Amino acid sequence: MPSRTVFFDRDGVINKKAPPHQYICSWEEFEFLPRVAEAITDLNRRGFLVVIISNQRGVARGMLSVEKLDEIHARMLKELHDQGAVIDGIYYCPHNYEDNCDCRKPKPGMLLEAAKDLDIDLSESFMVGDSEDDIAAGKAAGCKTVLVSPPDSHDSSFVIHNSDPASKPDRAIPNLGELATCL
Repeated sequence: MPSRTVFFDRDGVINKKAPPHQYICSWEEFEFLPRVAEAITDLNRRGFLVVIISNQRGVARGMLSVEKLDEIHARMLKELHDQGAVIDGIYYCPHNYEDNCDCRKPKPGMLLEAAKDLDIDLSESFMVGDSEDDIAAGKAAGCKTVLVSPPDSHDSSFVIHNSDPASKPDRAIPNLGELATCL
C-alpha cells in the first residue's frame, strides 16, 4: 500500500538559511530551526514517511562538493535520529538554473523520484516549504502544500504574493510546531 509522506524543503524549514547568495557549506554552518525534531518525531509516530527535497545550487557553482553535502546530510540524520526523529530519504538537485533539469524545484522531479523509490501516494502527501518554488513543486506533483513562515519573519500571516495559483499554498503556518494542525 502506498505511503503517506511529508516532504520538507531543507534550508529555511529544517535549518536556518544561509545569507542571500551564500550556501550552507559545512556542518558548522548548519543550525536546526526550532521544533524540527519534535515535528518529525510526531510524523513518524503517525505513520508518515518523512523525505527532504532540496535544491543545492552551491554544488553546481563549485562552492560545495557532493561529498561535503553528503557529510552535512549524514550529520543532520544522526542528530535527528538521536532525538528520535527519522528521515526516510533525502533528495537534492545539484544543478544550476540554466541546466534546465527536471529535478530543480519548482519542477516536481525530486518528489516524483521519491514517490517511485519509496512507493508514495502523492495525493495523500504534503510538501512543506518556505518558498514559491517549494509550493509549486508540491502542487505539480499532486501533493497538498504547507507554507512555513521564514524564521526571521515576524508576520505569522506570511503568504506568497504571487497571483499564480501554482504557487498558492493550501495552508500557511508560522512554524513547524503548527504542522500537525494541517495534516
